[in-house]
Amino acid sequence: MDHPIFIALDFATADLARQFLKKFEHAQPKPAIKIGMELFYTTGPDFVRELRQAGFTIFLDLKLYDIPNTVAQAVRTITRLDVQYLTLHAMGGAKMLEAAVAAKQNSDLKLLAVTQLTSLTEVEMQSTQSTTLTMTQSVKHLAELAYQQGIDGTISSALEATPILQVTAPEFLRITPGIRLAGDSADDQKRITTPSQARELAASGLVIGRSITKAQDPVTAYMRAKKEWSE
Repeated sequence: MDHPIFIALDFATADLARQFLKKFEHAQPKPAIKIGMELFYTTGPDFVRELRQAGFTIFLDLKLYDIPNTVAQAVRTITRLDVQYLTLHAMGGAKMLEAAVAAKQNSDLKLLAVTQLTSLTEVEMQSTQSTTLTMTQSVKHLAELAYQQGIDGTISSALEATPILQVTAPEFLRITPGIRLAGDSADDQKRITTPSQARELAASGLVIGRSITKAQDPVTAYMRAKKEWSE
């Protein structure tokens, strides 16, 4: 990937996000960024267009999950924003995933399927979803389903990146949130790794939020993450 590290802009307003990104105004190339539901629902598509015009690679994390036609219409709309990555839930099923792939048509948009949230433990997953599958079994099943429908990759813990690779293909992206720099708090994440551990586990790319956005020196933290990833 050209941009293996995405900084999660987990801010409540556009102004807070702008203030943070100003710290990277001299960075070349600009870091890739993830815009989640909180920021997107606050700012809408205009802020996405603003950041695209500023030259940022954008990962729009909306976790689409609805009937196939609704998701397809949403994907068609999002292609007009010229973002590079978009998430949807693998548990939406084969028809929803297939409809999303068809809807992106000839755009360069990469669709990433969320398998199991990194905030879930195995016990919580089994209880919530009424399943006896292990976390790894569930993630592998959902990843294979997404791969078969033409989805470009998954969002999952780095702990499941190798099993996902086993049932998909090397070019199938394995983007992993739940990344913390060594010594940082896990916060509300359960299945976490460091950048170097994620790479060893066959991750294709990382999503890093608080380890960078809450750091005293975010640029230094970002460079540290890049170094850990590349070594």
